[in-house]
Amino acid sequence: MRAVVLRQHGTLDNLEFVADYRDPAIKDGHVILRTRATSFNYHDVFTVRGMPGIKVPLPVIIGLDLAGEIIEVGAGVEGWKVGDRVLVNPLNLKVGLMGEMMDGGLAEKCLVHASQLIRMPDAVSFEQACSLPVAYGTAHRMIMTHKTIKAGDKVVVLGASGGVGTGCVLLAKMLGAEVVACASSEDKIQRLKELGADHVINYKDTDFSKWVIEKYGKPQRRNYEGGADVVINFTGGDTWVPSLKCVKRGGSVLTCGATAGFDPKEDLRYVWSFELNIKGSNSFYNEDLTALMDMISKGTMKPVIDVVLPLERAKEGLALIENREVFGKVVVTP
Repeated sequence: MRAVVLRQHGTLDNLEFVADYRDPAIKDGHVILRTRATSFNYHDVFTVRGMPGIKVPLPVIIGLDLAGEIIEVGAGVEGWKVGDRVLVNPLNLKVGLMGEMMDGGLAEKCLVHASQLIRMPDAVSFEQACSLPVAYGTAHRMIMTHKTIKAGDKVVVLGASGGVGTGCVLLAKMLGAEVVACASSEDKIQRLKELGADHVINYKDTDFSKWVIEKYGKPQRRNYEGGADVVINFTGGDTWVPSLKCVKRGGSVLTCGATAGFDPKEDLRYVWSFELNIKGSNSFYNEDLTALMDMISKGTMKPVIDVVLPLERAKEGLALIENREVFGKVVVTP
């Protein structure tokens, strides 16, 4: 089968397109999928580079998020048959993540444990489904499952143009929030406006924290005036303290990652002085993915897909993620 294989950690040049890679062998409790679509996440970049403390069994086919059709069913599998359309939850509780601890979606075929399968509604395409797990599933859990945003809230989304970010913008608007979306280029800003963001900030030439304070007023310690109700920050790094400074008293900072650094400078004075809520959200569950597919089926939400590429151009797609040149999701169709 055709596949994109990582044999050694390093740069994206270490990804190798192989025209005749070995087919997966069926196992008890598993199915083999014909991969119809897979999407990239920044986690795939980390996998290629190598992560301290995580020993990836190389060689490995990367790609966490995938959707496809069952072409073979192993012994002991019940409730599934050849031809079923499925989305894969990339987390195998016994082994780890697809595309990291086991082969993932950048191949024509993929071995998947039956416990990871989620049935796809007919109205959901493979490209839409594979866009959901890591990015939109994470956004859904952080916002919808944890009930962190309500109608009328002023919500600031950092990194709004990526997979998680576009998901946050769409879900926050669905809930009736006033959304301030932050991105790094005029093109992304225009597309965020088209997506429904009420305000957009180019953080390369505008201090988002000062903008929020100028727009909504300086947060007050003795009342609840000024500032944003919620700041969604999954970047970390130098954006962390500015986020604390522009949240209103009793407001929330939501985090589900740290793409710019997990050990930022901290200023606890803002946390206690303004009684801030720091809410972490980790990963996603099947119910998040099922709820998102239901939204797609009903036409209330549509994942943002920037580009769809063939398998041979997968490396090009991951480069868009690494260089932060993407708006929404990059999808590969093996």
